[in-house]
Amino acid sequence: MPENPQPPQDPAAPQLTEEEMAYVLTLFDMAREGRTEDLLPAVRAGVPVNLTNGKGDTLLILAAYHQREDTVAALLEAGADPDRVNDNGQTALLSAVFRGNEAVVRALLEAGASQTAGAHSAVDFSRVFERADLLPVLEEYAGR
Repeated sequence: MPENPQPPQDPAAPQLTEEEMAYVLTLFDMAREGRTEDLLPAVRAGVPVNLTNGKGDTLLILAAYHQREDTVAALLEAGADPDRVNDNGQTALLSAVFRGNEAVVRALLEAGASQTAGAHSAVDFSRVFERADLLPVLEEYAGR
């Protein structure tokens, strides 16, 4: 069975070439690796800032999970949706809470990330994954 089964494609929809698909995959690597200086020109040139991979992860979710503070800030400034949910019900905020990165959590909350978007609330997530140090931060932004 394929690792990332894809839904059936509309035969009339334009298909990416192998070269184009390889380039798209490098964009996700750029987000993971915090290569903001390479990623932002692509976004400015028209790559959707909310581009998702086969698991529904956005560039922002990957940057948040990999604790790439500068990339998170740049993607948010470029209009990335902080409340997009991946196929596992996770958002960028939940990824940042899981990793325990207060700076990324604050950046997402400042950008208006919902603490209740996704399959779990950020507070519940912080308790389950023993990130009690983030509870005061989450409480500070609650109700905003």
